[in-house]
Amino acid sequence: MGTQNPSAPPRAQSAAGGNPTRPRHHTGGVIHENTRHTTRFTVIGNHLTQHRELSLLAIGLGCHIQSLPTGAPTDIKSLAARFKEGATRIAAALRELEAHGYLRRERVRTATGRIITLTVSCNQPGHRRQPVDTDCPALPQPRPTSTHRPQPRPRKALPAVPQPTQAAATALHEQATDLLSTLRRHDPRLLLSATDTAHLAPGVIAWLEREVTPTAVRHALTADLPADALRRPAALLAHRLTAQLPPPPPYRTPATPPPVRHALRTCDGCDRAFRAPETETHCRDCRTEALAAPA
Repeated sequence: MGTQNPSAPPRAQSAAGGNPTRPRHHTGGVIHENTRHTTRFTVIGNHLTQHRELSLLAIGLGCHIQSLPTGAPTDIKSLAARFKEGATRIAAALRELEAHGYLRRERVRTATGRIITLTVSCNQPGHRRQPVDTDCPALPQPRPTSTHRPQPRPRKALPAVPQPTQAAATALHEQATDLLSTLRRHDPRLLLSATDTAHLAPGVIAWLEREVTPTAVRHALTADLPADALRRPAALLAHRLTAQLPPPPPYRTPATPPPVRHALRTCDGCDRAFRAPETETHCRDCRTEALAAPA
């Protein structure tokens, strides 16, 4: 009776409370099967994913924005096109993220003077750092404002136009100016400035000097205009005045001037009326008799 059976199992020992090998009984909840990421992953803090005050939509949208590359669009319209929650809910979630410091909006002026809104994503609210370098092109940075305004580019000179003779320019200047100033009635795109009109007027005078009627000149300038917008109508008119300049009128032999018709005067010899220059005091008959009389 006092002999122990060596083959009997010993009394079960109670496991120590800190024994890590003791199996644990799970009562539900998540079980993680994690695989280490080596590419295409984003490190996001638990302060965002487990935030106590942010809505689930705001947390998910914040994680999505932090995973985007620099320069990706994050406006409401772009996000609404990507997700099906709708613009109203997305806008509310963006306001939540902005209120808790995960988003910051800054208005900046670009080099061209345009005002744009930049959305800055903060993975740790309250810690302002420089943007992380990525492979995406960075947005244009605003240039420092300057008090000196840029000088406008010099305007290209208009093409040369035909030049008339001095006498014709003086006589037909008003007619040419009136013709150019009324071209806008035929086509509103042909509204000319005073400078352009002064430049084109000699070319119109050269046409009128060649015996071309104002109606024909107007038709040559306004016919078959391009259907598109005229970027510089004065340059087009200058080209037409030069390229379509008609030849001079044919040479005409000057007509013989009519004979001079002197005024009537009274002969000092016979009181007869006759026509002669003021230097003559006697008619032809009296002059003949005076020559035939003996000395």
